[in-house]
Amino acid sequence: MTPPPGWYPDPTAPPAERWWDGAAWTEHRRQPQDAPAAQGVPGFGPPPASPVGPVATGGRTRAVVLGGAAIVLVAAIATGAVVLLGSDSDPQSRTGPTTSASTPTAPTAAESTASPSPTEDANTAVDQLNGITLPVIDGWQKAENVVDDDTLITTTGTYDCPGDWGVCRHGTVVSRTVTGTDETSPEAIAKKDIKDAANASYDKNGTDTQHYGGIVSHQQVAARQTAVAGRAGYLVRWKVKTAKGPGGYVESVVFPSSVGSEALVAVRITVDAGKDAPPLSDMDRIVKSIRAVGDSTSGGGVGSSIGPTATP
Repeated sequence: MTPPPGWYPDPTAPPAERWWDGAAWTEHRRQPQDAPAAQGVPGFGPPPASPVGPVATGGRTRAVVLGGAAIVLVAAIATGAVVLLGSDSDPQSRTGPTTSASTPTAPTAAESTASPSPTEDANTAVDQLNGITLPVIDGWQKAENVVDDDTLITTTGTYDCPGDWGVCRHGTVVSRTVTGTDETSPEAIAKKDIKDAANASYDKNGTDTQHYGGIVSHQQVAARQTAVAGRAGYLVRWKVKTAKGPGGYVESVVFPSSVGSEALVAVRITVDAGKDAPPLSDMDRIVKSIRAVGDSTSGGGVGSSIGPTATP
C-alpha cells in the first residue's frame, strides 16, 4: 500500500522533512517539527516498528529482541538491494516513505517552493522615479559607465570624440523630472528644454569638455503635440551642426508622469548624424514604446499624434 500524504524524512537531504503527496515526492521541504525525524536506512524513511513486545529481563527476552533486530536489518538490506538494482535515475522519483515522521499537514504557503523572482527584462529600461519604462531597441543597450545618472539607454559601442578627449556614443536617451519652474505646459517646457538638451549633448557638458567642439548652428525640424504613455505631451526636435564631427539630432519630449503628483517628465533623445549612427526613425520608435510602469500591454495611443503638426 502507498503511504498516505504527509511529512517524511527527505531521502535526499536528511534530516530535513519533505512532503509526500500519496504518490510522489513534491518540492515542499521543512525542518523537522514537533518530533525529531526518525532514524532509518538513508533513502527509505524510518525503520518499521519492531515486531517484539515490551522488553523484559532475562536471556530469553534478549534473544527475542536480537532476533527481531536481525529480521529488521535483513529486510532493510533486501529492500535496498532491490531499489539499487532497479534504479538508474534519481531515487526520489521511485522511493516513497515507509512511515510518517510527524502528523501529516498540508504544506503552507511559506513552506511551498517559492516562485523564482522575475529576471530583469533586458529589453526595457525602468525609470521608477517618473513611473515610466523605455524600450531598449536593436542597436541600443541599458546605460553603462555613463557620467549622467539620468541616462537610461545608449547605443552599443563607443568612438573617440571628434573634439576634446574622451569617448562618445552615437545615441543616448535621458529621462528626468522637470524642476525649478512653475510652468505646467508640456509645450512651453519642451521648447525651453530643447536648448539645454542640445547643449548637454553637443556643446560643453557637465565635465566642462566639448566633445564636438561646440554647437555652430541648429534648425528646428519638428514641433508637435504627441501622446506618451497615454498622457498628452509635446515634442520638439532640432538638427544640430557642430564645429567638429557630423553633428546630430536632439529631441525633447515632455509629458505628465503617471505617478505621484504627476510632475512633468522630460525625455531627451540624441542621435548622431554620422554614417555609423542609428537611423533617425529610432527616435520615433522609442517615443512610441514609452509606457507607464506596470502597463506592458495597453497601446493607449502611446506615441500617436493628438494634435496638428507644426514644422517651422
